[in-house]
Amino acid sequence: MSEGPWLIVGLGNPGPQYACNRHNVGQMVLDELARRTGATFGSRGGLLSRRPQAAVAESRLGVLPGGAPGPRVVLAKPTTFMNVSGGPVASLAQYYGVPAERVVMVHDELDIPFAEIKLKIGGGEGGHNGLRDTTKALGTKDYVRVRVGVGRPPGRMDPADYVLRDFTGPERKDLPWLVDAAADAVELVVTEGLERAQLKYHTRA
Repeated sequence: MSEGPWLIVGLGNPGPQYACNRHNVGQMVLDELARRTGATFGSRGGLLSRRPQAAVAESRLGVLPGGAPGPRVVLAKPTTFMNVSGGPVASLAQYYGVPAERVVMVHDELDIPFAEIKLKIGGGEGGHNGLRDTTKALGTKDYVRVRVGVGRPPGRMDPADYVLRDFTGPERKDLPWLVDAAADAVELVVTEGLERAQLKYHTRA
């Protein structure tokens, strides 16, 4: 597990008007990971394209069993809109030499109740446009997903409208805990493996 690096991507939409939306919870988790490691996000547009496509920070994350420093990680927040996230992800993976199985996508998930976290590698995208575009750009579904539950919309609300709304007042009380737990899940994936992380987060009370 110490051989790296890993590419950890938080999905969301750019701009302050979207920053607190449910759809941007992945980027909230990336901000927490950067805070933990003392890393600072900067542009990586010049080496990838003529326009900035992602805010990137490089660091080490966590501690390996036995006490050695955790693996090298590239933390990335695409600066494109959600439905065209794949290009920046694929470009970063190619530039840093990261295989798909070491790409970790952190994203909101409608089909998981709010404040629950599930993890998987491969499988379908569940209608998530950011994941669909990432699969297309990488040419494979076999990347890790840290799925942060935001729950289903109430009544007949359009799911597309629901994810582009901010968390409710009661949800915001639990949001710091959820973001922290999702960051813990990412850290466990890169230090001890996906199966260990699944065992912990899929069996939580």
